[in-house]
Amino acid sequence: MTDRIARMLDRLGQELQGRLSMPGDERYAAATAIWAKPIGRMPRAVVHCQTPQDVQLAIRAGRDCEIPISVRGGGHDWAGRALCEGIVIDLSAMNAVAVCPDKSAARISGGARAADIVALTDPLGLVPVTGSVGAVGMAGLTLGGGYGPLIGRFGLALDNLVAATVVLADGRIAVATPEDEEELFWALRGGGGNFGVVIEMRHRLHDLPAVRSGLLIYPFADTNAILDGYADIANSAPAELSVQLGFVAGSDGAPVIMIVPTWCGQPEQGEAALAPFFKLGKVLVSTVDVRPYGASLKLFDPYLSNGQRVFMESCSLSTLGGGGSQRFIEAMESAVSPGCAIFTHEFKGAAAQVPADATAFGHRRNHVLVELLATFVDRSDKLEEEQHQRWLQATLHRFDATMLPGGYPNLLPKGDVTRAAKSYGDNAERLLEAKRRYDPDNMFASAIPLPLE
Repeated sequence: MTDRIARMLDRLGQELQGRLSMPGDERYAAATAIWAKPIGRMPRAVVHCQTPQDVQLAIRAGRDCEIPISVRGGGHDWAGRALCEGIVIDLSAMNAVAVCPDKSAARISGGARAADIVALTDPLGLVPVTGSVGAVGMAGLTLGGGYGPLIGRFGLALDNLVAATVVLADGRIAVATPEDEEELFWALRGGGGNFGVVIEMRHRLHDLPAVRSGLLIYPFADTNAILDGYADIANSAPAELSVQLGFVAGSDGAPVIMIVPTWCGQPEQGEAALAPFFKLGKVLVSTVDVRPYGASLKLFDPYLSNGQRVFMESCSLSTLGGGGSQRFIEAMESAVSPGCAIFTHEFKGAAAQVPADATAFGHRRNHVLVELLATFVDRSDKLEEEQHQRWLQATLHRFDATMLPGGYPNLLPKGDVTRAAKSYGDNAERLLEAKRRYDPDNMFASAIPLPLE
């Protein structure tokens, strides 16, 4: 088998004319240097795709030799799903973005990141619906869901997907829209990259010249009062106001509480909408201002560092109110390093108004997604790894009594089919039927977990 794979890779390299790299090559090292430092066995080869035909060749090679394939877009998945032991389909060079002539949508290639899109749309006063960070690949974000600061007004990223061009497991290229390949289009919106390689998407754009947003940082000692005040604001907030919370280490390593409000409604109402946040406690730092949407996606850049070890857990809560602030306080007081953090993401407004069976994404009730993050520099210290993982599990269990079933598929660990089944709910069986139809041999097994039988 090893000789067969070697011959296949040699032939593939000749067909690709220099667009295949292997361990020891600079391009290989760059392509496998993703956000979360990879552990375990590394890929045999990376195909640096520039055309749909390159993707087809890579899929054919993986199928012929029965070795795994994975897709690298933005490379920001904490679980390292971009890499596998076999062939990595690297789409990072396929990152073109073009605004359609009527400016209602943008054509986005499979390797484009949110930052690539807003660089083009900001000067036009238009916005795509993205996540909270510009470095994240749009395809991976969209296919699994896409929580972000515009969620209340415009829904999830996947709710703004108009069409997708997909290279399927058998090598065919399909264009999925509400009218053509309807079942594939349904499954792509929430089922992740389980059905093929998305080489291009068409995303709806919205008129929005600017948002009012920024970081507000408060003393950790004010957590109780801040969370109580936040809950009051959130209960009556309009769809145009979204709020993220962050419990992170400050510049001195001690925890602080961060609020990131984003107002995407009428500009003249923005200052009044955000004024209550300045009264929650002593504001240590404020960067709140009117800015282009793309600039708001840079707010978390200081907290991102590629190449660290990353572990993550998540859960969904119906609300952060009800006196639950003690859970966050205890979690941060027990943090084992400055790399331990908690972030929240709201699910509300337009996202919650979509019928649960309209897309594969199944969790359409109002909730707050809680993201638990543990990062550290890899020093090959097994004890340090165990300490961070224990902190994650202990923190997750603090929410046992109030967490909703399932979780956000984009953040689930590899192979977590139990929570995946609960996440998709009544959509699970239909999703599995789509998997059997479009990828019966499970070639795209490295994608987000499905409730596979």
